[in-house]
Amino acid sequence: MTLAVFDRAALMLICLFFLTRTHLFRKLLQKENEAHTPLELATVTAIFSLFAIFGTLSGINVEGSLINVRTIAIVSGGILFGPWVGIVTGLISGTHRYLIDIHGVTSIPCLITSITAGFLSGYINLKVKKEMHWKVGIAAGMLCEALTMMLILVMSRPFSLGLDIVMNISAPLILGASSIGLIVLLVQSVADEKEVIAARQAKLALDIANKTLPYFRNINAESMATVCNIIREDINADAVAITDTKNILAYVGTGAEQYNIGHEIISETTKDAISRGRITIKNNDEMDRTPQIHSQMIIPLWEQGVITGSLKIYYCHAHRITYSLKVMAVGLSQIISTQMEVSRAEQLREMANKAEMRALQSKINPHFLFNALNAISSSIRINPDTSRQLIINLSRYLRYNLELNDEMIDLRKELHQVQDYIAIEQARFGSKLTVIYDIDDDISVSIPSLLIQPLVENAIVHGIQPCSGKGVVVISVKHVGKQIKVSVKDTGRGIVQDVIDRVANNEMPGNKIGLLNVHHRVSLLYGQGLQIRRLEPGTEISFMIDQGKAATESKIA
Repeated sequence: MTLAVFDRAALMLICLFFLTRTHLFRKLLQKENEAHTPLELATVTAIFSLFAIFGTLSGINVEGSLINVRTIAIVSGGILFGPWVGIVTGLISGTHRYLIDIHGVTSIPCLITSITAGFLSGYINLKVKKEMHWKVGIAAGMLCEALTMMLILVMSRPFSLGLDIVMNISAPLILGASSIGLIVLLVQSVADEKEVIAARQAKLALDIANKTLPYFRNINAESMATVCNIIREDINADAVAITDTKNILAYVGTGAEQYNIGHEIISETTKDAISRGRITIKNNDEMDRTPQIHSQMIIPLWEQGVITGSLKIYYCHAHRITYSLKVMAVGLSQIISTQMEVSRAEQLREMANKAEMRALQSKINPHFLFNALNAISSSIRINPDTSRQLIINLSRYLRYNLELNDEMIDLRKELHQVQDYIAIEQARFGSKLTVIYDIDDDISVSIPSLLIQPLVENAIVHGIQPCSGKGVVVISVKHVGKQIKVSVKDTGRGIVQDVIDRVANNEMPGNKIGLLNVHHRVSLLYGQGLQIRRLEPGTEISFMIDQGKAATESKIA
């Protein structure tokens, strides 16, 4: 009899296995409980009610009782699909069992335990962790069968008949309840395939994201077309498009010749998907311009909570938009949205950096001009020829500055500007000022204009000038590993610690506006600001140029 119970449970298991292979049943299993519609719950209830009734009808008669698998079907249905399925299945199958043998010895006990099994399985579905369902389900099934035995003993007349029935059927029914675990595990394995599919499609989305990432650094028609082409190849689509809220930005694949990219107005279907903010899937449709396409999916792209466009995937054959493809496409659209948002933010940051550099540079120019004109005015009466040369130096310097604007220039051009500045200052200080150049011959790197001159000015005006004796300024440009170190060192009065601290904290250090501006600009360009060191005597101010980054900045400029 025990083998007979397992035989019928195995038959139920086989039927469920074939059911799980069908598309509709798998789709139903892979939905969350709260997402099941009343029709879906009714369908599942009907399936497990039929299993329970089959279990009753195929039972083995033992002195008016039936050895059957009804409880297995009730408990399995309730655990897998919730209390409504369990309770209704218990009521239907319990009522059926009672009606086919109203005056039977075990009809009322079976009715009671069938309904109890429905409630108990529903409670397990709601309160027990999913990974424990199969174990608790076995215990619940055995408990329900044990309850049936107790009720038979209590309600049977004579008692000896009930005892005889229990002695014959208790072991097979209680042991047979272990089949509940197999049924629950089988159905759950199909439901868990949803997570496996999601993980696999998430990996595909990440792989595509890695391939497309470089093309989001500069968003244009060409880069968007490349992104679409990568997506199309990786998911074997027939066509892929990206749009904004009004126009098609890129379209590759079947039917591309029908569209005027960048100017083509998006379709009404796309407008509707964007306005509603929902994914639109058409699995058996024919597009007006490209009748060869029969499957399409439109996914809205979001940036900062606002829809900014859509990702569109097309297939020539019908019913190609599967659940797994939808999972992948949703994940991919989220990544694309993030990449586009980051790209735009990066472009805005770049623009802000350039604007800040221009603002900082505009502050330096009047400051230098004021000092230069003072130097010329002080020598114009004493030495007109020198004054003419100084005016040439100044005009050349200003011409460089006007022509270059905010562009990157070769470091040696910057040094020519410095030399023009020093010629003006040496006219002021005469033999009091000595300038030494220590420049590597093979230096070739681009930097912004007016980056070194303010440091030289600081060394002369705040270092050498206050001292009574002669002073030396050393301008050094040297290779240090893969970087270039630019330093300006003087032998004048050393810089005070308060100025070093203020510059490090991005605070205005007295009247040393040029020093703070250079610190800001170097920080923006190379990530690290000025390094200021007090010497005995004098001061050294330096900064490092990353040659690779300098080349990148040069291309951007």
